[in-house]
Amino acid sequence: MNKQYLRMNNLSFEYPDGYKALSDINLELSKGERLGVLGPNGAGKTTLILHLNGILGELKGDINLNDISYTEENISKIRKSVGLVFQDPDDQLFMPTVLEDVMFGPKNFGFNDMQVQENSIKALEQVKMIEYIDKPPHHLSFGQKRKVAIASVLASEPELLVLDEPSSNLDPASRRELIDILKNLEVSIILVTHDLPMALEICSRSIILNNGKITADSETYKILKDEKTMSDNRLELPFGFALHHLEE
Repeated sequence: MNKQYLRMNNLSFEYPDGYKALSDINLELSKGERLGVLGPNGAGKTTLILHLNGILGELKGDINLNDISYTEENISKIRKSVGLVFQDPDDQLFMPTVLEDVMFGPKNFGFNDMQVQENSIKALEQVKMIEYIDKPPHHLSFGQKRKVAIASVLASEPELLVLDEPSSNLDPASRRELIDILKNLEVSIILVTHDLPMALEICSRSIILNNGKITADSETYKILKDEKTMSDNRLELPFGFALHHLEE
């Protein structure tokens, strides 16, 4: 097993209206590991990953990333190390061209001009969008926008890539392209998804969040084969998805 990279201890979070979104989350992730985060709507999945980028502010419990604690003085370093890709790419794309959008992150993290350019070109090549470099993002298809949003995060060289429902609203061909891109990235990944076959293909391990608590933490195929766990957590494989796909 690789070195422990991310550790959450007794992480809890309550929104200002009193809604308790997370309750005593304990989780460890090793360097290079790919973790699926599964669960029904309203389970706390998005709240969990927003904490990884320090977006929700003060923590109850603690998070440690590569021996760096989540404190106010460390948060800019944390945000450089953890690249968060939102569910809606329009939340991340706002510059006149694709290249300018991808360059925005590394510029703000203090990379020099040459690094910004090189990293941005490399990131667009990784997501197979280099030919769209001068296009306005609003002229792209939804799937293309999602790939550019991923590139805009990769350009800052994160050690952990966190994706919120990356296959939502994609046609089958775009979904397949995205899976192949993610499988080829050399980075730790946390993948929040309702797309259980995608989780199986990308993440060897998954957790289930339900009512703000981790209710399962195991190899992805074992979770998907466990009918009681699936039923108890309101999860269901797509119709026609053959169980022999889940053989070890």
